[in-house]
Amino acid sequence: MPDKKAELHVHLEGSIAPETLMAIDPSLTREEIESNLTCTSFAQFLQGYIWVNKKLERPEHYALATRHLLESLASQGVTYAEITLSAGVVLWKQQDLAAVYEAVWRESQRSAIQTFWILDAIRQFGPEKGMAVAEFAVSRRDQGTIAYGIGGDEVRGPAHWFRDVFAYARDNGLRLVCHAGETAGPESIWGALAIGAERIGHGIAAAQDPALMAQLRDDNIPLEVCISSNVCTGAVASLEEHPVRALYDAGVPITINTDDPAFFRTTLTREYELAEKTFGLPAGELAANGFQYAFQARE
Repeated sequence: MPDKKAELHVHLEGSIAPETLMAIDPSLTREEIESNLTCTSFAQFLQGYIWVNKKLERPEHYALATRHLLESLASQGVTYAEITLSAGVVLWKQQDLAAVYEAVWRESQRSAIQTFWILDAIRQFGPEKGMAVAEFAVSRRDQGTIAYGIGGDEVRGPAHWFRDVFAYARDNGLRLVCHAGETAGPESIWGALAIGAERIGHGIAAAQDPALMAQLRDDNIPLEVCISSNVCTGAVASLEEHPVRALYDAGVPITINTDDPAFFRTTLTREYELAEKTFGLPAGELAANGFQYAFQARE
């Protein structure tokens, strides 16, 4: 197993373990938490994700989640992390995004892990709300925000809605990442590429389209692969049917990531073990990819 790893696709709100949630809200029982952190479908995952987000009522809750995530990553040999903050959800909750971001940024600066932030908008909320996140992200470039991303419902929030938003973020110095090809088909990934995405979150549907795999290979655009996530949400029917090996064999650049480790009962170490033992992939090469395709490394 590699001594040093980078984590490029992890959602802060999806990383919050039961112990952290009980510290945030002492009235919660472990049984209640476990039931809400269980998912067998993407719809069930989204319900749980919203439930967790509603427990994050104050900036200090976000800070505590950040501290515990970075402690966990450090224990796994992670030395570089890009953490995604669901800024679109913070605004949806009508919370003070500036205060929340200040809390997580300050906390991340205390860690030995070199940490940057990706601010994520919710696709189905539309481009106007997406632009609000982008404008805030640009304003925090000197405080660790390295990229702008979109996530959520790929079908109800098509990538082309965000063409101008992505252009604004890019022109103002942010890198661009897009969840695509997780619950929708290859056309969603093509759409993300068309608006300038430099990395694709998940992207496993690319395995259905040889021309798309060739494009990703030739343009050196990596997929942020999250194996356990795709199994738990039903994006793939079973672990054995996950296309990570086919993507690798087609020359598509891939990184290994956890996505929402509290929901999927996983760690980055475990994801590397799955890649190596189940799919025969070279853990050392994949770990090197994590650093090669980090946005800081590519600036």
